[in-house]
Amino acid sequence: MKISRIAGGLIFCLTLVSSPAQANHSYPPLSVLLSSSVSTIGQNISYPVGPAKITAAIVTMQPGQKTGWHKHEVPLFAYIMEGQLSVDYGSVGVKIYHAGDSFIEAFSTEHNGENTGREIVRIMAVFAGSQNIPNTIMEK
Repeated sequence: MKISRIAGGLIFCLTLVSSPAQANHSYPPLSVLLSSSVSTIGQNISYPVGPAKITAAIVTMQPGQKTGWHKHEVPLFAYIMEGQLSVDYGSVGVKIYHAGDSFIEAFSTEHNGENTGREIVRIMAVFAGSQNIPNTIMEK
């Protein structure tokens, strides 16, 4: 009798450990937007020197609006939330991004973005920067 109670207790414990309730404690599924070690124009990503500073922002552009020529000295992840964005990378060419696209923006390279669509463009921008280096440098 004692052995059957012990066996019954073990079976009960094993049932609890392997039950679906355990799945509630596992990490949620991921939908990876991007995993890359190079920028949109093929540059190897390198992080700036100094104390780290992460900046996340939403950029909103009206139809026809341009960013102006600028460059980034820090890695920048961009996700097009809505609209269409054309980016002129000078001698490297023009790339067009649509809602749902994600990319690592060019750095140390002048470029100019333009909302070439008929709707607002919203871009989630996440800079992996440094307290010592500005995220964006406007060209004169």
